[in-house]
Amino acid sequence: MQRSPIKTVVEHTHKASALIFFPDIENACKATIILKKEPVSAVELMDRASIRSVEKKDGLPSYLKSFGEEVAALLVETRADNPASLAQQVEVIKKSLASIPAVFPISFTDIKQEYENLWKVRKGLFPAVGGARKIGTTVIIEDVAFPIEKLADATVELQRLMRQHGYHEGIIFGHALEGNLHFVFTQDFSFPEEVVRYQRFMEEVTTMVVEKYDGSLKGEHGTGRNMAPFVELEWGAKAYELMKRIKKAFDPENLLNPGVIINDNPSVYLENLKPLPKAHEIVDKCIECGFCEVKCPSKNLTSTPRQRIVIQREIARLRASQENGERLKRLERFNRDYVYLGEQTCAADGLCATACPVSINAGDLTKYLRSLNKSTLSVAVAQWTANHYSTVASGVRAGLSAVNMAHSLLGTSLMGGVSRGMRTLTKNKIPKWNPYMPKGLSAQRFRDIAKGSDLKVVYFPSCVVRTMGPAKGDTEQRPVFEAMLSVLEKAGYDVLFPKNMENLCCGITYESKGFFEQADQKSRELEEELFVSSRAGKYPILCDTSPCLYRMRRKLDSGLKLYEPVEFIHDFLRDQLEFKKIPETIAVHVTCSSTKMGLLEKFKTLAQACSEKVVIPMKVGCCGFAGDRGFTYPELNESALVDLKPSLPPDCTSGYSNSRTCEIGLSLHGGIEYQSIVYLVDRCTGKKPKPKELPIPEIPEII
Repeated sequence: MQRSPIKTVVEHTHKASALIFFPDIENACKATIILKKEPVSAVELMDRASIRSVEKKDGLPSYLKSFGEEVAALLVETRADNPASLAQQVEVIKKSLASIPAVFPISFTDIKQEYENLWKVRKGLFPAVGGARKIGTTVIIEDVAFPIEKLADATVELQRLMRQHGYHEGIIFGHALEGNLHFVFTQDFSFPEEVVRYQRFMEEVTTMVVEKYDGSLKGEHGTGRNMAPFVELEWGAKAYELMKRIKKAFDPENLLNPGVIINDNPSVYLENLKPLPKAHEIVDKCIECGFCEVKCPSKNLTSTPRQRIVIQREIARLRASQENGERLKRLERFNRDYVYLGEQTCAADGLCATACPVSINAGDLTKYLRSLNKSTLSVAVAQWTANHYSTVASGVRAGLSAVNMAHSLLGTSLMGGVSRGMRTLTKNKIPKWNPYMPKGLSAQRFRDIAKGSDLKVVYFPSCVVRTMGPAKGDTEQRPVFEAMLSVLEKAGYDVLFPKNMENLCCGITYESKGFFEQADQKSRELEEELFVSSRAGKYPILCDTSPCLYRMRRKLDSGLKLYEPVEFIHDFLRDQLEFKKIPETIAVHVTCSSTKMGLLEKFKTLAQACSEKVVIPMKVGCCGFAGDRGFTYPELNESALVDLKPSLPPDCTSGYSNSRTCEIGLSLHGGIEYQSIVYLVDRCTGKKPKPKELPIPEIPEII
């Protein structure tokens, strides 16, 4: 049997987009009808309410706020194989719309960052409305489709119906080129009169779409229970009866999606309505769209940010409920199960916020819940450690050194067996050992390195780097700070260190465990020392651990210029160093904090300056090590990095990152050793040769 070739869509190299504003939605739809025949790849409609919901987003001009209530927009994209064809298509599109009034002259952009910002705005419309909704209301989204020639009249009427029924906050947008529109609105199902309002609106919309404009009640999404009662209206009694017979033949016991598409209950869309009770200000904006889930390191282990929020909402509902004793049993069970499923296995990395259209950080919710569960004793211990940090650091060094000595004496295999046995006996109370656990470092006295250079930097080695050395089997056995100082020396920098180093910490360890007061105490202490060392912010400040630097940027507000190693080397040292690429394949892991600081491209650039082939596994996000959770809940780290080893090519020799704890888990599950990218830079760079001085030519004597 001959197979048909797969039909694919060409991903053109050259693209241009324009956000075109029209006086009203009718003119925008008329423009869409014209564009149907032109060289466009996409036309997206946005009504005035849509524009209003995103007008404050980055990349959009401030004049959007001044538009009248009727203005609508089209986001138009055209694609081509080469710049000349693209420019020609842009002109064709502009000319085709000459007869349609526009608020501004049409202007396309072929700059990647600019048109990607426009499309991010379009993709965020639905969640943006949900994020701005009144707490307690539910977001309803439906999609309908009309014949393209009827699009203008149908859209105007849909807009009229939404206003008539009081859905003034609702928006209309969609894939206008195909006549497909989404309409989104918020609905409070707490009161009977609100349910009746919703019922009347849905009845009028479905009748308008089907009977007046011969449209479809579903444009691209499936027919769920909300539209199931209206399937017969759209298709007619005869066709609907055939659907029921087919369903019965293939699914006689009605096991597959019961009630979806085929449903004999005409009121099903008014029953079992989902509540969104108030739970906490961090997450109350969430509409459970699920965009966050792909970023979560625990998504294949326990729960995702969306699931955590859903559970917290159910807990809040049960607490407020007046039901009988069964409610208390459910509440107790939810609270008990959530400890592991929601709190203990949350990395609290905050990457979910980068995918969330309203920037909800479910990690902040986890930290808040941890803060509620603190005992008086744990608070006292946290405060003692904050006040005696140098003593704690010494204890950590001693512990790591003892474990490393045991590893040397017992060997890797026996050490692993002993560790697993002790962990089992203590019911996982003892952290899990692995061969990449770092050695303990001896305490260091950091002295300023001053050679009279005009280039100066304040270097704050993080407490992690000051206590944790390389693993027993790592190729590079120097502490990270030695490699960092080597790079700075080659670049010609004088290095200044903050005073009282052994007691300094950014506070991230306390914050992640919910000890906010102690975390802020350590941040204040660090800020005071850095302010003095940098001469009130005159000199840049370098911290060698990305998560620590990220917290410092959030908490330190004295006008200090703060950098982690990748950014500092990229921005300040590249021109001061001579780079030589190594003929190896290396892997790079961009940490959560680096991702949130937008350092991906700088990571790439720096790694590519050092190695001939650089691999950044796209399926790997947060490593899930999360400070010490890689030891206490190692299954989180394992689950988060399940795609790491398969993503690395066979010839990959080593990996690099910028967080010591992350590197432990990456080495364990990647099958190659990961170390700080500072080692790579030090290995691949030398002092840049000074330019040769040209001899001064002799000037002949003039007589």
